[in-house]
Amino acid sequence: MTSFGWVSILPPIVAIGLAIRTRQVYLSLGLFVWLGWTIMNGWNPVDGLIASVDVFVTSVTNPDNARTLLFSALIGAMITFTQASGGMEGFINWVERRKLASSKRSAGLLTAFVSMGIFLESNFGLLVAGSVARPLFDKCRISREKLSYIIDATCAPKCVLIPLNAWGAYIIGLLAAQDVANPVALVVSALPLNFYAILSIGLAFFVIITGWDIGPMREAERRVEEEGKVLRDGAEPMVATEVTETKPKDGVPRRAINMVAPILTMVAAVPTVLWITGEGDIMAGSGSQAVLWGVIIGLLVAIVSYKAQGIMTIKEATEQGIRGIQGLIPLVIVLSLAFTIGATQRELGTGVFLAQAAQGALNPGFVPAIIFVLACFIAFSTGTSWGTFAIMIPIVIPIYQQLGLHPGLTLAAALGGGIFGDHCSPISDSTIVASMASATDHIDHVRTQLPYALTAAGGALVLFLIFGFAL
Repeated sequence: MTSFGWVSILPPIVAIGLAIRTRQVYLSLGLFVWLGWTIMNGWNPVDGLIASVDVFVTSVTNPDNARTLLFSALIGAMITFTQASGGMEGFINWVERRKLASSKRSAGLLTAFVSMGIFLESNFGLLVAGSVARPLFDKCRISREKLSYIIDATCAPKCVLIPLNAWGAYIIGLLAAQDVANPVALVVSALPLNFYAILSIGLAFFVIITGWDIGPMREAERRVEEEGKVLRDGAEPMVATEVTETKPKDGVPRRAINMVAPILTMVAAVPTVLWITGEGDIMAGSGSQAVLWGVIIGLLVAIVSYKAQGIMTIKEATEQGIRGIQGLIPLVIVLSLAFTIGATQRELGTGVFLAQAAQGALNPGFVPAIIFVLACFIAFSTGTSWGTFAIMIPIVIPIYQQLGLHPGLTLAAALGGGIFGDHCSPISDSTIVASMASATDHIDHVRTQLPYALTAAGGALVLFLIFGFAL
């Protein structure tokens, strides 16, 4: 793959710095794309703009990407349906009667368990957990920033630790392409050694149980506790108020089933479609088709149920659906730009350059730790864990074979680093979706979760150093 050398890291550095400095996510992501294609077109800004638009169109019309964007928009309809039907309020009342979320701790634990339970697709788990938990967190006076941290910290890490999903299939496929004799066994051996993923989930539960607030998260929790503001003044949530503030119709009974039934149907449909599209093999199924058909089937169940109960007419369901879709247009735009960034950085060769630059400095005992740090930096710079896996796995396989390193530990270092970068980067689609699902300001989410992620990464780095010499 072609690499443009050191200049290839300029677009991610500029975009990440601008996003954190100005909080203008759309501008920052767009600048990444334009600057990348300007570089690749001999620094001609006009040609760079033309190429950027062409790649944007190509990216959003890619079938898998298009299905993901449609799914993301339809999730807005699911949220407004469950609110307007009284299902969301009914669910909250049901939880309160059973004291399942009577405190900050129980609300946090319930959210983490919901997130952990949906391991078939990462963004799907974020959206479901965020939609279910957001009203509970608001009622318990917990900041939206903490909600986004909890679901983000338990999302991608659990998907890579429970690889009975597209993540596992993808990683196994990358290993098979490198002629690994038993890729499944190698993935299994790496699971208990993926220190970042384990520490990320463990730290999230520790924060929930102890209320350990550090850095910007401490200020966010103080704000909601003393001022009753789940968002800071001037915050720009990743989802419109049309979605988050939909009220039930007058006279509609508050029944939890009107929220639970559509969502459970949606969740149950995902493995079914994976099984169908994979011709009997769930891990070979299409994730984008599964989540899209899952939300479509869930919405159909909701419409039929609400119509039968006399809660909504077809016209009202249509209006609520359009209202929800409109509210998630910001997410669709940002995800479209994120997909375009993925295509841009692949052509720039940012990750390949970083990996090649570090290869000459490897020392056997330090190799796992160095691989982890390198994967962290690549994923943070490019905003993609899967892209990082595709870059790092072809590198780490020959390294552990030639140096006689522990195969599982070496692979775990690459996977853990990819998860960290994807977990923290402001240009990562997972981070963006976590902000949307929590209806919080995207940069606020990045700022508040970064100290926790760095804590888990620091612990993982120490463990990779220790095990690098011990195994």
